Amino acid sequence: MTHPDSQIPDPDYQPEFYADIPMKRLFAWVIDSVLVAIFCVLILPFTAFTGLFFFPFLMLVVGFLYRIITLSSRSATWGMRLVAIEFRTLSGEKFDGSMAFWHTLGLTVSFAVFPLQFISIIMMLTGRRAQGLSDTLLGTVAINQRAAS
Repeated sequence: MTHPDSQIPDPDYQPEFYADIPMKRLFAWVIDSVLVAIFCVLILPFTAFTGLFFFPFLMLVVGFLYRIITLSSRSATWGMRLVAIEFRTLSGEKFDGSMAFWHTLGLTVSFAVFPLQFISIIMMLTGRRAQGLSDTLLGTVAINQRAAS
């Protein structure tokens, strides 16, 4: 059973779709951050090591591109795939390039403005669908991939 305005599972009737989502998102974020850092270290020689002077900016750009590319291809980053979660829109669709861009931008803004990230974390921990601030604004949700299969 789904919410009347959407095609995503209702957490009251299908809680398995939302089980452990906040913790899985945290693990996925850590995995993705490590992967982005590795990519950046591999890129450094191609910048004649000048990338060391703007490494945080390099991480931001590479991380932004990594998220857009991975989210638009299978609606999940590599870290999310490892912990078996994926994003869906309220209509139940997987992310396309546009939604991947907007979700990544929302995440980036949330990280840049700590109160927004704090609000997002509280929303994930207390909401019925474990949605963060960006998820709520965009009408997206992270669900367990195995439950969706």
